[in-house]
Amino acid sequence: MSAQHTSACETCPAHNVTNLQKLGVNMQSWDYVIALAGNPNTGKSTVFNALTGLRQHTGNWPGKTVTRAEGGFVYSDKRYKIVDLPGTYSLLSTSTDEEVARNFILFGRPDVTVVVADATRLERNLNLILQILEITERAVICLNLMDEAKRHKIEINDRLLAKDLGIPVVPTAARRNEGISELLKAIGDVADGAYECKPHRIKSGSKQLKQALDDLTKQIEQSFPGLTNARWVALRLLEGDPRIIEAVKTGEIATLSAPGAEPEPMAVTV
Repeated sequence: MSAQHTSACETCPAHNVTNLQKLGVNMQSWDYVIALAGNPNTGKSTVFNALTGLRQHTGNWPGKTVTRAEGGFVYSDKRYKIVDLPGTYSLLSTSTDEEVARNFILFGRPDVTVVVADATRLERNLNLILQILEITERAVICLNLMDEAKRHKIEINDRLLAKDLGIPVVPTAARRNEGISELLKAIGDVADGAYECKPHRIKSGSKQLKQALDDLTKQIEQSFPGLTNARWVALRLLEGDPRIIEAVKTGEIATLSAPGAEPEPMAVTV
C-alpha cells in the first residue's frame, strides 16, 4: 500500500456520526455515507434507483417538510448508505431545499458527495459543482444523460474535466444502466482513500477581499482547530450568510472540527 493511500485512509471514514444522527440518518451497520446532489432534472432519482434498487425508503428531514430518500448498496464488501438530497441549483441557502442540501454536506460530512450533472447542459451545472467543491474534498461527478448528449452530438472530454476539477468524472446513462459499475468504483475509491481528490477552488477577487478572507480564515482556524472548511466558512461570513453567522456564534460549526478539539464559540460582527 502506498504512503499516499495510507495517509488518505487515516481520515476514513470522514462522516460525522453525531450530526448524521441529528439529521435523521441512522448509520448503524453502515461503513460509508454518500450524499447524492445535483440540479433538478439531471436524472438524479434515476441514478439513485440504479445504485440502490429496492433497498430504499423515504421520510422527512427533521423539522422540515422536505422529503428525504435513503437507500443502500454493497460494494467490495463495504456497506454504503446513500442519501438523496433535494435537487438544487446552488448551496446559498436561499430556500429550504438549498439549506437542507448544504447543511447535510457541511455538518454531516458525507464520505463522498456524488454530484449528478446533465451532460447536455454541463455549463449550467458547474455552478453547483464548484460550490460543493468549496465545502468538501471528497466528491465524484456523475456525468449523466450521456446518451442524450451523444444524440445532440455533444462531445465531452471527461478525462480533461476530471483533471481540471481534481475529482473523478464518470460518464453515465443511468436509465440504461450504463456507467453505473464505473460510478460504484469511483465512489469506493474516494471513500476508502484510494483516490485522493484535489478539488478545484476558485481563486479570484480583489487584493482587499483576498486579505480579508485570509485574515478571517486564520481567525476561524484558531477558534475551531481542525476545521476543514475554514475558508468556505470565512467567505460565507463575509457575504453575510445568516445561517453560517449563527452557526459560528453558537459554536455549532465546531462539530466539523477534528476529534478531541474543544473549540469555543467565536464572536462575529458582520
